[in-house]
Amino acid sequence: MTGRQEHLDGRAVVILLACCAFWGVQQVLVKATLPELAPVFQAAVRFVGATLLLGLWCAWRGVRLFARDGTLWPGLLAGLLFAAEFAAIYIGLQYTTASRLTVFLYTSPFWVALLLPLFVPAERLHRIQWIGLACAFAAVVFALREGFTAGGAGITWRGDLLGLAAGALWGLTTVVIRSTALVRAAPSKMLFYQVGVSAVTLPLLSLALGEAWNWRWSAFATVSMTAQTVVGAFASYLVWMWLLAHYPATRISAFVFLTPLFALLAGALWLGEPVTASLLLALALVAVGIVLVNRRVPGKARV
Repeated sequence: MTGRQEHLDGRAVVILLACCAFWGVQQVLVKATLPELAPVFQAAVRFVGATLLLGLWCAWRGVRLFARDGTLWPGLLAGLLFAAEFAAIYIGLQYTTASRLTVFLYTSPFWVALLLPLFVPAERLHRIQWIGLACAFAAVVFALREGFTAGGAGITWRGDLLGLAAGALWGLTTVVIRSTALVRAAPSKMLFYQVGVSAVTLPLLSLALGEAWNWRWSAFATVSMTAQTVVGAFASYLVWMWLLAHYPATRISAFVFLTPLFALLAGALWLGEPVTASLLLALALVAVGIVLVNRRVPGKARV
């Protein structure tokens, strides 16, 4: 397929659903592996492997990763934010359920909508987007309130706040990409900054936290780490970038609200995580908010 499509075709919808389903299940997969492999150690292995795979892919495709193009410093900043995001995710999964953390993580579009206009005035918010942000704020209040009580999933506020921090860091990474020279970089180089910096910093963080590096993995841990690395940190990100290059970003972004839903279903069916009324309400508010924040504003060009 060549050129850029104005609408999502059947292939794009199937790919989007597959990506969202995996990203939702991925948090459950990480949590299920925690009894065997320490959290930041998991993340470190994931991104070291992804960096090697991406480097080989870029060499095969002839992508010049080390050409001087003014992206070094913003690229390193984006990489540090990305690494901090995943550290927060993996550590947070020790203290909250996968479904709850994913709901907080996917507040990322709201951080982007709130912060990007400070750096790119053309991205100023309109009334419909402010309503979307209000939905997000209400979702966070509902979900966080439950995490401070012993009901539902228990006392989960530590992990909930780390999930919220991860969402903010994800949003900040997007702001850096869209407001600096990185916006002109090849998608694969942009990704290389993120996974490469993570591959360097996360092992150091794991050592600083005193985590045990267990290299004797069960069959389940091996499958988990392979999926996290090959599918989660390499293939799915490249596919997402391909979609952004060929389809309208606003239409694609509306699909991300499905990821917390898949996480909710996977957490309940696989790990037996409780599904509470507050969590369902928060999930619904996040979904509505994402749709509103990404809704096309009259007079504003679609990207």
